[in-house]
Amino acid sequence: MVIKIERCAIPDLIIITSEIHTDSRGYFMETYKKSDFYNAGITTEFLQDNISLSKKGTIRGLHYQLEPKAQGKLLRAISGKIFEVAVDIRKNSPTFGKWVGVTLTPESGKQFWIPPGFAAGMTALEDNSILAYKTTNEYSKQLERGIRWNDPKIGIIWPSDSSGLIISEKDQQHPLLKDAEINFVYGK
Repeated sequence: MVIKIERCAIPDLIIITSEIHTDSRGYFMETYKKSDFYNAGITTEFLQDNISLSKKGTIRGLHYQLEPKAQGKLLRAISGKIFEVAVDIRKNSPTFGKWVGVTLTPESGKQFWIPPGFAAGMTALEDNSILAYKTTNEYSKQLERGIRWNDPKIGIIWPSDSSGLIISEKDQQHPLLKDAEINFVYGK
């Protein structure tokens, strides 16, 4: 059962906190119930589930897919501690290039909704951090794009120690936001 819905500084980004039922066996939490999400304004259908395992200091992102295969993402940590980031990349948006970051842990009951039109990235704050997420579209290699994780114009403040970061070669080669291919338009 969803107990709290928080709109972020960028209102299209939502933090959903679910109730956690704990007893001597451990805990139980509903991570998705269509009616609760519809009541929160998340009325999309999810088409794919993904899991990533990351070592402490790993940065993944900033990733997105172009239209017509853009993906909304509902993210949660199922192990470890993860700092998840969303960057508004919708042309003409009043918050274009702005970012929101949320710390996710299994014990917090928090999930982060990132709709299409945002680039997503994460860093693992502990070893064996597992991120599970649903997407609103299937993966498309042809439409996959990215923005450099450390673009100074965006200015993300990553909580990871900058020494010893683990970043894929592919993610290190992403362009800056000003040079990125984007086909999202705010309000459409």
